[in-house]
Amino acid sequence: VQLQASGGGLVQTGGSRRLSCAASGRPFGSYAMGWFRQVPGKEREFVAAHSDGNTYYADSVKGRFTISRDSAKNTVHLQMNNLKPEDTAVYYCAAGLASALVAGSPGSWGQGTLVTVSS
Repeated sequence: VQLQASGGGLVQTGGSRRLSCAASGRPFGSYAMGWFRQVPGKEREFVAAHSDGNTYYADSVKGRFTISRDSAKNTVHLQMNNLKPEDTAVYYCAAGLASALVAGSPGSWGQGTLVTVSS
């Protein structure tokens, strides 16, 4: 699966941003998709995943982030609301088995897109 992420940028605290990830190479419905993020010097962490209509979130983003899937466009979105400075990170799109995504080991990674939340 090839993944192309977009949507990063600079946003103020409390603001919103939507990330998108376009997938190609395999039937879109055959795998889960999700998002991870990484801050320099720290491990990449799971953010959210979408699989068979089910969604999964890290505790740190529950109630603020929403993952959605547009099957017609082979795209997954991450709507991020009420952003905080600690959300600043490079966000990576990922695809694979749902269990593997949540465990941090997806089969495919997209390039990262930087989100910077200013205080």
